[in-house]
Amino acid sequence: MIKCILITNNIAYYGGEELINQWQQDQHSLLWLDMGAIASDKQEQLFNQFNCHPLAIADAMRERHPPKVELFDDYIFILYRGILTCDHALNVEHLQVSMFVGQRLIITKHNKPSKAIDSLFNDTGERHLSRSPIHLALRIFHASCGFYLNEMFRFEAELEKIEDIFQRSGNDQMMRRLTKYQSSLVKLKRTFNYHVNVGKALVGYVDDDETELITDKEQHTVNDLNERLDRLLSLAQMYYDICADLINGYLSITSHQLNATMRVLTVITAVFVPLTFLAGIYGMNFENIPELKTKYGYFILLGIMAALATTLIMIFKKKKWL
Repeated sequence: MIKCILITNNIAYYGGEELINQWQQDQHSLLWLDMGAIASDKQEQLFNQFNCHPLAIADAMRERHPPKVELFDDYIFILYRGILTCDHALNVEHLQVSMFVGQRLIITKHNKPSKAIDSLFNDTGERHLSRSPIHLALRIFHASCGFYLNEMFRFEAELEKIEDIFQRSGNDQMMRRLTKYQSSLVKLKRTFNYHVNVGKALVGYVDDDETELITDKEQHTVNDLNERLDRLLSLAQMYYDICADLINGYLSITSHQLNATMRVLTVITAVFVPLTFLAGIYGMNFENIPELKTKYGYFILLGIMAALATTLIMIFKKKKWL
């Protein structure tokens, strides 16, 4: 599907591919061309119509490519990963969004519906486009980050519940959940790292005046986007660390409990070893064992064994082994 917003003489027109001809005829008009799920040959035809670089076209046409930003003579190429779906465990299905941004034109390309683009394809998008195409591109990227933030905050509330439960009664099932969360956060951190690099590159374009497409007027917008990208990365890292701390805490408690159990078993063994030794001596089948003829030998041996066991238990308690 091809959608367009054309702004000419401060009037916005919504339509399809037919608005491209009007844009070409008016050198002061602005155009937002949004390409959804259409045939790849049609996409390539439109890109070539606007003189996009073949390598940038190839990157945009790929189903999966690391986020990046490239500066060309007539436009800026921005590729990032939006959010398509996300479940409670932060398993995110990403949507690759490509943007070609020129002085009078912005082209957005995505194979599935984009929440950020749909949320701005209205009078809000008109307002951003009328300011400049690069401003609209930055706001689209910013809106995509907003959807990520919403999911991260939802996950934070879920993580807080797990923390409370985990401190009371952690178990192996929760350990598996936390491990899955860590795996999802690692993938998000990788994506956010790419995005942070894109944000820093955009800041560099403004600071170094490398292109007229991003003027000083967009300094605040670029910085705002860069701060949001940094925040996403720091949140993902913080949640990853919390999951790691919970896992390590559970392992420490489990190890302590195991040590306590082993200590009790060791004490029991230590108490019964000398008793077993005495029982073994007087249980041998030799005829000449003098103590066997003693009238009260059985009771004396039981007393010695009881005293020995009591003494050992008192020693272990004094050493706080029990």
